[in-house]
Amino acid sequence: MAKIKSIEPNIADLVNGWLKNYKLDYKLEQESLNAEIDKALDEYKSKNGGSGGNRPDAKLLLQDKNLNYYPVLIEYKGYKDKLIKLDENGNVDNRNSQNSPNYKNINDYAVNGAVHYANAILHYTSYTQVIAIGVTGYKNDKEEIKHTIGVYYVSKENFGIGQEIGKYTDLSFLRKENFDDFIKKISELSLTTEELEALKDKREKEINASLVKLNNDIYASEKGLSENDRVYLVSASIMANLGIPGEVSPLEKSDLKSSQEEGNTDGEIIIRKIKSFLKKKNLPYTKQKLIVRSLENTLLSDNINKAVNGESQLKRIFAKIIDDLGIYYKIGLTTDFTGKLFNEMYSWLGFTQDKLNDVVLTPSYVANLLVKLARVDKDSYVWDFATGSAGLLVAAMNEMIIDAKEKIKSPAELEQKILQIKAEQLLGLEVLSNIYMLAILNMILMGDGSSNILNKDSLTDFDGKYGFGKTEETFPATAFILNPPYSAQGNGMVFVEKALSMMNKGYAAIIIQNSAGSGKAKEINQKILEKNTLLASIKMPIDLFVGKSSVQTNIYVFRVGERHQKDEIVKFIDFSNDGYTRSNRKKASNNLRDTDRAKERYEEITNLVRFGKSKLNIFTEKEYYEGHIDPNNGADWNQSAPIDTRPKLEDFKKTVADYLAWEVANLIKNTDQEEVKSKK
Repeated sequence: MAKIKSIEPNIADLVNGWLKNYKLDYKLEQESLNAEIDKALDEYKSKNGGSGGNRPDAKLLLQDKNLNYYPVLIEYKGYKDKLIKLDENGNVDNRNSQNSPNYKNINDYAVNGAVHYANAILHYTSYTQVIAIGVTGYKNDKEEIKHTIGVYYVSKENFGIGQEIGKYTDLSFLRKENFDDFIKKISELSLTTEELEALKDKREKEINASLVKLNNDIYASEKGLSENDRVYLVSASIMANLGIPGEVSPLEKSDLKSSQEEGNTDGEIIIRKIKSFLKKKNLPYTKQKLIVRSLENTLLSDNINKAVNGESQLKRIFAKIIDDLGIYYKIGLTTDFTGKLFNEMYSWLGFTQDKLNDVVLTPSYVANLLVKLARVDKDSYVWDFATGSAGLLVAAMNEMIIDAKEKIKSPAELEQKILQIKAEQLLGLEVLSNIYMLAILNMILMGDGSSNILNKDSLTDFDGKYGFGKTEETFPATAFILNPPYSAQGNGMVFVEKALSMMNKGYAAIIIQNSAGSGKAKEINQKILEKNTLLASIKMPIDLFVGKSSVQTNIYVFRVGERHQKDEIVKFIDFSNDGYTRSNRKKASNNLRDTDRAKERYEEITNLVRFGKSKLNIFTEKEYYEGHIDPNNGADWNQSAPIDTRPKLEDFKKTVADYLAWEVANLIKNTDQEEVKSKK
C-alpha cells in the first residue's frame, strides 16, 4: 500500500492566502514577530525536546479595542487525522504519565504543537493570553483539499492547558472587523469549579516532577552550596524573574553577563532587581531590608559569582530555576508552591526522624480542611504561630477571597476588601530564617499577603501586635490554624496555649501528634480548657505524611473564649479512611489517589463538626461519636465510639438458631449412621 503523503505545503498555502486576504501582518516560520516572543520561542524546549528552536508556521500579534495584545500562533499539518490529540479528560494531551512533556504528540498534532508554543509565551514573556491554532487537511478522491481547524485559548486562567474557543471553517475571526467579537467570545469562556480543580491538580503533579528534576540537577551538578544557599537562590531567582507589568521588567537569563566588574556581578544585578521588585510591591521598608539582607550573603559570595569558562555558577543556577519552574509561578497557581519546593529540597537533608517531623509540609487538602474547621471567611483575622512555608495562610487567604467574591457585588468594594485581606487580615510567625524566606516568597507568589509574615519566635518574641505598618496595634485574631513542630513542649500544644490566650473570640483548628491529647500535654491542655471549648477531635490517617513522617495525628477544633463545661458535647471522629490512597514510590507519577470519595469525605467532616450527626452520610456511628471529656483531665481527648458488649435479643435468637441447626444436623447425621449399621 502506497504511503500517504503529507499535503502540509498545500495547507500552508491555503491558510497563508487567507491571512494575506484579511490584510493581516503575519510572519512565517523564519520571520521575527517581536524580540520578546522570538526570544521566548528560542528559550523554550522545542517540539522534539531539544534546546530551543520553536518555529510556528505562522504567527501574529493582534490588538483588540481595549489595546490588549494577543499573540496568535499557528501550526500546520498535512494529514487527515493529525489535528489534535486529547487525553481521557478531553484536554490537549501534551503530558505523559510521568508528567513530562509528551513530545510525540506535540510534534505530530497541529493543535498540540500550537499549544506548546503558547506555553512558551506564558513561560518567558509578559503576555498572559495566547491564541493557539492548528490546521491540517488531506486530499479526497477528487484531489480536493479538505481541511480542519482547531482554535484554543491558552492563558493563566486555564493554567496553560488550553480551552477550545469554538468550531471554525476558516480564520476570518482574526480579521480586524471580527476580532473584538472573537475576544468577547473568549471572555465568555468559563470553567466549572470541578474543571479548574482538575486542571490545577494536573499542573501540581507537573510541579512535583519539575521540582525533583531541578533539585537533582542542583544537587548533582552544583558544588559548594548548602541547603540554605539553595533555598535563597530559588527564592531570589523567582523574585527577580517575576517582574511587575508596566513597573518592573522581569530579569532574564541574558541580563546576567558573568561580569567580574565591581557593581555588575550577576549577584549584584539580581539584588538590584529584587530591590526594585520589593519596592513596587509596596512591602514595608523594614521588611524589604530584612529580605535583601538575608539573600545578600549567598548572592554576593565570590565563589558563586566567579566566571568559569565565561559563565558564573549563579547564572547557570538562575537559568535552571527559570527554565524548570517559570511556567508554574507565572500562570498563578493558587497552591502552596514553595511548600512543595520546601519538601523537595529538604528531602535531601540528613534529618533525624524527630527533626524531619518538624519541617513536614501540611498537604493542601488538609490545609483547606483546617481553614474550614476554623470557620474562616472574608472578615476573619487569621494567624499561624509556626507558619513554615505559609501553606496554611495561603489556604486561608484563598478561602477569604472566595467568600468575598461570593458576598460583595460592588467591584470597587471587592477590590478594597481583597487588598485589606492581604495587607491586614493574615499574620504568620516563623523563627527559622531560611524557612521564613520561603514563607515570604510563597505569599508573594500566591497574591502577596506577605506584609505580616514575621521572622520571630512566637513563644518568646511576639507580643500580639502587627509586625509592619500598624506596629502599635494588636492583631485582632479570630481564627487560629497550626501544624506545630512536634518536638516543642507538649508535642507543640504550647503554641496553641499561647495563641488562644491572646484571642478573645473565634475558632481554632490544629493538626498535631495525637499523643498531645492523651497525656503528653496534660497540663497545657488543662490550661487551654479554662478559657476555650474543645469542639471536636478527629483521628487522621496514619499515612497522612507518608514519606516524610509516620506519626499518628489528630485535628483538634476549639471555640475560643468560652471555658469548657463538663457537659459540653465533643465530636470524636475516626477519619482513618479519608478516601485517599497514598504511596511513597519515588518514581510514581501520582502518590495520592482519590479511591473512595475523598473530596466528599472531607466536606462531610466539616459539616459533622459544624452541625452534628444529622450530616452523617458516608460515615457511620462507628466512626462518629458524641461524647464528653473531663476539663480537669487533659489526657482524654482521643476517644472512639464505645463498643456495646451487652447481648441483644437478636444475638440471642441467632445463637439459639445456630445451636438448633447444629443439633438437627447431628441428629440427621446420627440417624444416617444408624441406618447404615442396620443394613449391615
